[in-house]
Amino acid sequence: MRSIVRFTPELGLWIQQHLDAGHAPAGLLEEMQRQRMAPEAARAIVDAFVQARARGLPVPRDSVELATSADTTLPAYRHEAPRLRPGTAIATSDRIVRVAARAAQPMLAVLNNVLDADECAELIEMARPRLQPSTLVDPQTGHDVVTGLRSSLGMFFRPLENALVARLDRRIAELMNLPPAHGEGLQILHYPRGAGSAPHCDFLLRSNPANQASIARSGQRVSTMVCYLNDVPEGGETVFPEAGWAVSPQRGHAVYFEYCNSLDQLDHASLHGSSAVVRGEKWVATKWMRQRPFVSAAQAQARAATAGAA
Repeated sequence: MRSIVRFTPELGLWIQQHLDAGHAPAGLLEEMQRQRMAPEAARAIVDAFVQARARGLPVPRDSVELATSADTTLPAYRHEAPRLRPGTAIATSDRIVRVAARAAQPMLAVLNNVLDADECAELIEMARPRLQPSTLVDPQTGHDVVTGLRSSLGMFFRPLENALVARLDRRIAELMNLPPAHGEGLQILHYPRGAGSAPHCDFLLRSNPANQASIARSGQRVSTMVCYLNDVPEGGETVFPEAGWAVSPQRGHAVYFEYCNSLDQLDHASLHGSSAVVRGEKWVATKWMRQRPFVSAAQAQARAATAGAA
């Protein structure tokens, strides 16, 4: 007969926040045991959170079951053939992009010459007057919230919003090897000196109704491309702590990575963050791709209203 381990909502929130910030589960276990929690209970609670997040399911609220080791074994992420095309260069409809480096686990690549200097400068100038404090998706509510985990400023262009954005949406989609319609709107982030972001994953967790609805409309996020819009004299690297990689921001170059396979497994080794900018500033353009054509919540509401009025 299994035992039930109960825990406070405060402990659950603490575990969630620390996992969101990139802390290793082993460190959480050590701290919980220092607070005189029984090792088997601490492990059962942390394992339940880790497994729920890996499967994209809601995390436990206030209790978990003590289970056998066989019950808590999570299938390893299956690395499949990358969506990114093979070779040392990738031809798009308007340029040749060089592949400077690749990694297999997690699947990531550093790409050169994704954008030219004029495109970078124009994106920055169009975005500058529309910047707002950057947000992250709250895993409990699915709403965008301002948080200390990210200290940048940001904005979104609508897909195909103007001639430049439309050209870049098409080029980036060709590189990411998915139709342009699968892409979310291009996000511009500005990191002033001292700003960065804590490690996080880009895929959506099914831990709240907003994320569940978004995945139902458009499927899971499957890949990310971060394009650097300026040279950063010091700091600002895109860091992948699980992989041991740090990509230096250089104007026109990009880092690309994948994290969802055909089995809908999510690769937590895609955990990444931005080191604080030590000198200068950092501008990036980020594109997320979905399994299916992207439909925002606003678009879904507008379609529903039109259908209702018909």
